[in-house]
Amino acid sequence: MTLSLQGRAVIVTGGFGVLGSALTKLLLERGARVAALDLSDVPAALTASADFLPLGMVNLTETASAEQAMNQVIETFGRINAVVNVAGGFAWETFESGSLDTWDRLYQMNVRTAIVSTKAALPHILSAGNGRVINVSALAANKAGLGVAAYAASKAGVARFTESLAEELKTRDVTVNAVMPSIIDTPNNRADMPDQDFSAWVTPEALSAVIAFLLSAEGQVITGACLPVSGRV
Repeated sequence: MTLSLQGRAVIVTGGFGVLGSALTKLLLERGARVAALDLSDVPAALTASADFLPLGMVNLTETASAEQAMNQVIETFGRINAVVNVAGGFAWETFESGSLDTWDRLYQMNVRTAIVSTKAALPHILSAGNGRVINVSALAANKAGLGVAAYAASKAGVARFTESLAEELKTRDVTVNAVMPSIIDTPNNRADMPDQDFSAWVTPEALSAVIAFLLSAEGQVITGACLPVSGRV
């Protein structure tokens, strides 16, 4: 059974990346209207349509930039029903040899982008009703391995933000959840870990399907969840 998202207006941050692109494709297939936001320029291959709005050069660490993007979405779609915070980043380094700047950078990329985009979208989501906020955390937020202290700390911040906001909004017709993937099967991850079993990883399409479920009517009974999506890792 395909879970319909017919007519729902969804923001996807980090929308030009591997996961953001896969998610956008699936949401459009299920009837949603999608605004893909990204810090980079809009790729030449992407074309706006009645149901798809690509917005480039959106700095989601800055409130003004995020609010301007949300206003463009409202002008185009008339409403915002959900935001999916895919935007983020990763770095591997040991604490001993690493830089303290990495901690600040990953906070900005993973935590601040999520809170700024959610803050900008929330008034519109509350106005539309039956809203959704979905964040992308990571399994490393629960148990950090070697070299990922800064990354895991930032993704733990995303998880705790998710839980707290869910409590804040649980009586206001908005659910707030996070997915926690292990390793996403992307070209960069394959290049960085060429000796791993790629079939054990989580594909962007599979993770997108989990997110789409949380966005659907069937997912409305779930809030405050940080859902492991581990594949066979």
